[in-house]
Amino acid sequence: MAEEQEKAAAAPDATPQVKMQILGQFIRDMSFENIVAQKGISGDVQPDIQVSVNLDAKKRSVANQYEVLMKLNVESKNKGDGAPMFVLELEYGGIFSIENVPDEQLHPFLLIECPRMLFPFVRRVVSDITRDGGFPPLNLENIDFISMYRNEISKRAAAQANGAEAPAPSNA
Repeated sequence: MAEEQEKAAAAPDATPQVKMQILGQFIRDMSFENIVAQKGISGDVQPDIQVSVNLDAKKRSVANQYEVLMKLNVESKNKGDGAPMFVLELEYGGIFSIENVPDEQLHPFLLIECPRMLFPFVRRVVSDITRDGGFPPLNLENIDFISMYRNEISKRAAAQANGAEAPAPSNA
């Protein structure tokens, strides 16, 4: 029995293990506009917050390195009169070293797994910025990057089926 376990441990695995490492993270662009402070809103204020997320990925010139960019647009409006309260635009990037991912799986890997790794840091930046801007900290809910990816693929397939020109895919 021990010999079989040793043989199994010594035999090389048929598929190499996927390796992913975050080499760096950065804020490419950020804008926070506190409209309440600029114009003033009085009376009962009940925020209605809308969050949109876009993702982009591209190959870097160094072997096995990719840049993934998460673009968030957060708008808060007063539910009562629709008056804007604040707008936050954030482009947050990560540089990843990725090895042993098959080519056909690289695009979804870059737009699902990499953003999943960046998201806790993005959540923290959004929370800090909204708090420092004079609002209660905005703690973003988890984002289902798998559903986001599938929806984008479906939109592109539908656009191609309708003869419309689909947006150019991310450079993966």
